[in-house]
Amino acid sequence: MEINTLVLLPEIVLSVTGILLMVAASVLGVGDQRKLAWPALAALLAGALVVLLQWGQSPRLGFFGLVFQDNFALFAKLLLLLATASVVVISKHYLEQHGSNFGEYFALLLFATVGMCLMAASADLIMTFLGIEVLSISTYVLAGFRAADKPAEAAWKYFILGAFSTGFLLYGIAFVYGSTGSTQYLRVAEAISSHGVSALLLLGMALMLVGFGFKAALAPFHIWTPDVYEGAPVPITAHLAVASKAAAFVALLRLLQQVLPDLGVQWQAVLWIVAVVTMALGNIAALSQFNIKRMLAYSSIAHAGYLLVGLTAHNGPGRGAVLFYLASYAFMTIGAFAVVQLLGQQEERYLSLNDYSGLARRHPFLAGTLSVFLVSMAGIPTTAGFMGKLYLFAAAIKSEFYWLVVLALLASGVGVYYYLRVIVYMYMREAQAEMPSVGLPLPARLTILLMVAGTFWLGLFPARVLHLASEAQFF
Repeated sequence: MEINTLVLLPEIVLSVTGILLMVAASVLGVGDQRKLAWPALAALLAGALVVLLQWGQSPRLGFFGLVFQDNFALFAKLLLLLATASVVVISKHYLEQHGSNFGEYFALLLFATVGMCLMAASADLIMTFLGIEVLSISTYVLAGFRAADKPAEAAWKYFILGAFSTGFLLYGIAFVYGSTGSTQYLRVAEAISSHGVSALLLLGMALMLVGFGFKAALAPFHIWTPDVYEGAPVPITAHLAVASKAAAFVALLRLLQQVLPDLGVQWQAVLWIVAVVTMALGNIAALSQFNIKRMLAYSSIAHAGYLLVGLTAHNGPGRGAVLFYLASYAFMTIGAFAVVQLLGQQEERYLSLNDYSGLARRHPFLAGTLSVFLVSMAGIPTTAGFMGKLYLFAAAIKSEFYWLVVLALLASGVGVYYYLRVIVYMYMREAQAEMPSVGLPLPARLTILLMVAGTFWLGLFPARVLHLASEAQFF
C-alpha cells in the first residue's frame, strides 16, 4: 500500500512549524517571541488551504491504511484548523498581558491540532489512540501554562483523570482486537459483519465509549470540566471547549457509524441515556454558577448532550447535523470566550457575574457581542445555535426518537434562563464595582466581529455549510 504523504500534508506543515517555533523560543528573547504568533497562524491557515484544495477528491487511504482522506475528515480538519487559528489570535493579547513564553505556547497549540486532525482522519484504532495522546499531552501542559495555583491544580486534575480514561480506551481497543483480529477500521467492520457480535466486542465498545466520554465531557465523565475550564487560561479554555470537543465527537462519530454500525441498537440505547443525563446535568448545574468560566463549562457539557442527540439518530441527516452544530458551536463559543478574556484582564480578576453588572454602559461593544453569543447558545431564532439544534432534533425525529427530542427541548428551555441572566446583569443592573478600562486590540476586535458574523450567517443562511456537511461522507 502506498504511503501517500499528501494525505497528511496539513499535519506535516503544523508539525514542522511547531518544531521550528520550539527552536526559535530557545534563542529569542521574550520581546521577540511575541512575533511567533504569526508563523503559527500562517501554518494553520496554510493547512486550511491545503484541506480546501483536497476537498472533493476521490477518497483514499494513506500511511499503510492508517488514515483516511475523505470529505468527512477534510470537513473536520478545516473546522479544527480554523478554530485553532482563532484561538491563536486571541491568545496573543492574553500572553502579552501575562508576559508568558510565546514559542512553547504556540508550538503546543500546533501539536494539539496535529493530534486532533489525526483523530478526525484515523483509519485504525492505534492511530486514533496516538492522536488522542498527542492532543492530550499538549493540552495537559497548556491547561497549567500560567504559573499559579489554580492553573497547576487544573492541569493535574486533567492529567490524572485523562490518564485514567486512557486506560479504559486501551482496554477497549484490546478487546476489539481480540474479538475481530484487527485494529483497522474497515477490517473490524468486515469482521463484525461476517462473524456477528460477541460479548468481548460489546465490552470493548463500552470501554472505548468511556474513553471518548472523557474527552467529549459527557456525563458522568465530565467531572474534570468545570475545574479545568476555570483554572486554565481563557484561550485554552476556548480551545478545550471547541476544538478538543469537536475532535472527540468526529472521532466517535466515525467509530460508531463507520466501524460499529452493526452494534447500532446497543450503542444507540447507551447514548440515548447519556445524552439525557448530560443535557440535564449541564443545564441544571449551570443555573447555580456565578463564575462566567464555570457557567460556560457546564454549558459546554449541555451542548455535548445536544450533539449526542444527532449522534444517537444514526442516520445521514444526523451526521450532517452534528458537523453543522460543531461549526455553529465554534463561532458562538470562541466569540464568548474572546469577550470574557478581554473583560477578565490581567490575572483574570473580573470573572464574577457581578463584575458584568452595568457592562452595557461601560463597554457597549463587548456587552452587545457577548449578548449575541449567549442568545445563540440559548437557541434563539436567526442565530447559528437555533439552526444547529433544529437540524439535530429533526434528525432524531427522523429516527423516531421522539422522547429524546422532547427532553432535549426541555433542557434547552432551562438553558435559556442562565444565558439571559448574564444579559440582564449587563443591561439591567447597576455596576457594583468600577472595572478598569478594557483595551480592544484590533486582532481581538476583528475576531469577535468575525464570530458575530458567523453566528448570524449560519443562523440566516445555513444552506451552504449544511450542504458541505451532508457531502462529508465516510471513505
